Amino acid sequence: MNTPITLMPERETLTYVNDPQHRWIAVCMGTGCSSSESTRVRESLRQELAKQGLEDEVEVRRTGCFGFCEQGPILVVYPDETFYTQVKPRNAKKIVEEHVIGGKPVERLLYKDPSSEEQVEKWHEVGFYGKQQRILLGNCGVIDPESIGHYIAKDGYLAQHKVLSTMSPEAVIEEVLTSGLRGRGGGGFPAGMKWRFARNTQRWPKYVICNADEGDPGAFMDRSVLEGDPHAVIEGMVIAGYAIGAEQGYIYCRAEYPLAIKRLETALTQARAAGLLGEDILGSGFTFNIIVKEGAGAFVCGEETALMASIQGERGQPWPRPPYPAVSGLWQQPSNVNNVKSYAYVPSIIRNGAQWFKNLGTEKSPGTAVFALTGMVNRTGLIEVPMGITMREIIYDIGGGIPFGKKFKAVQTGGPLGGCLPEAYLDIPVDFDSLQAAGSVMGSGGMVIADETTCMVEFAKFFIQFTCAESCGKCPPCRIGSTRMLEALERITEGEGTPEDLEEIKYLAEGMEKGSLCALGQLAPAPVISTLRHFEEEYRTHIEDKCCPAGKCKALITYTVIPDLCTGCMVCGRNCAAGAITGGKREIHVIDPNACERCGLCYEVCNFDAIEITSPR
Repeated sequence: MNTPITLMPERETLTYVNDPQHRWIAVCMGTGCSSSESTRVRESLRQELAKQGLEDEVEVRRTGCFGFCEQGPILVVYPDETFYTQVKPRNAKKIVEEHVIGGKPVERLLYKDPSSEEQVEKWHEVGFYGKQQRILLGNCGVIDPESIGHYIAKDGYLAQHKVLSTMSPEAVIEEVLTSGLRGRGGGGFPAGMKWRFARNTQRWPKYVICNADEGDPGAFMDRSVLEGDPHAVIEGMVIAGYAIGAEQGYIYCRAEYPLAIKRLETALTQARAAGLLGEDILGSGFTFNIIVKEGAGAFVCGEETALMASIQGERGQPWPRPPYPAVSGLWQQPSNVNNVKSYAYVPSIIRNGAQWFKNLGTEKSPGTAVFALTGMVNRTGLIEVPMGITMREIIYDIGGGIPFGKKFKAVQTGGPLGGCLPEAYLDIPVDFDSLQAAGSVMGSGGMVIADETTCMVEFAKFFIQFTCAESCGKCPPCRIGSTRMLEALERITEGEGTPEDLEEIKYLAEGMEKGSLCALGQLAPAPVISTLRHFEEEYRTHIEDKCCPAGKCKALITYTVIPDLCTGCMVCGRNCAAGAITGGKREIHVIDPNACERCGLCYEVCNFDAIEITSPR
């Protein structure tokens, strides 16, 4: 390049970020923990340390998400790595006095594993983290996401320095291609190939676009990266811009992520001030700028062409392809669209080399995968695992198995557009190709666990309700097909289904898969078709016997009082908003099935197990 490039002086002055003897307390201040008052926890700790004259000796650091969100607020005391969960502001005094000063952990705040009832002291000893491999999330829970100095002290912007000072755009693309990085937005298309297509299109201006429109229910992978390590995404985008020949980038982030947007804007301001973004970056002659564009929350805008339409100020609807964005994208100009995670991997790949990344995961799916593990599992949260790990290891070793000793029934991967896999698939490797061969998808990273109490027909209906509501309506196969499919599922769950409904579902699914304009319509039938494939008997029981085996479909169940167990305590009657329960004190109660709204409250409040759920056959 033209002139020597040097990084910020903060890299030299922030050695304590990597100092193993440095005394500090990491307080999670991602969205999950912040909503549980972790901001007040941090402030209370700082006040207590100040009272003890330790404010200059012990740092209380704001960090991003630790992943174990159900246990928030989370904090870790270093250098001994003591892991505290569900911390309240009032606990700060005891943590400072007993742990920081006294050197003994506060036992009642330690994590207790629900599967073993044992307390765990060190964060890396918690089963939730045991088989994780935190590469993408390596800085989350460690650095202050609002400090560029912290990011630089963790080798941040070294990859950008290397690219701008020693590598040609073609060499950068080749390195990403060789690494085998596949897009983490759901499609799994090789990132380097996308970059090469955009590079080869000789029209300017070109655009680099980051898809941060994460709309899957219960998914928060991209949000956590943006909140916990925003500079990694920025650095990855700058490298992509250099590789394809673009000078402008856009991060399309939904407005429901205010903390992510705030930290992105802070990081962008810091990067510009440090000469790492903007005109003539680090004296290299390369110019690149990034703008954050807030989306209104339409799920369809996760599709790249709908996303670009929204950036242009138009209604978020997809347009036909080809031409693909690499040829004609934003404002009909060559554009490269990748997911948050895809860009965030790039700095590590450039720093450590393509072979380092290929050594992670599997041959065709190198690297790690980030999932939001939710549903009927003991330990829920955000996990990062090497590609090729089995579903069983995720659910039982990381997730701690199914709560209350119930049986595993199915796992749904890939968000609302993914498929459901039964117990027979627990030992398949989790990677792009293996999941697709099994009838599901990797998707952007949702993973929902269902236990034996789940009605798979109702489960499928939930997802088709979502995609039906989120269809942009542009193409008839998606707009009409999803509506007709939802109507068929509603008939089945209401006891009005017929065998012909199952054939109609299959017919509609084929039309949607072949005729829909974008992936939303093409993949929307996946939860329904996969549950029908693996749990057809459950569908037929709903249709033929008018029975819901799981007791979840309201129209197919009845709440009744067991006379021998009823004590006439009247608790159920007092809680019945519909007035469907009759019977005086010490009298056996009766539930009127015609008046009952099947809310299940009587079943929950009965202290004598005198309410049973029956399903007529």
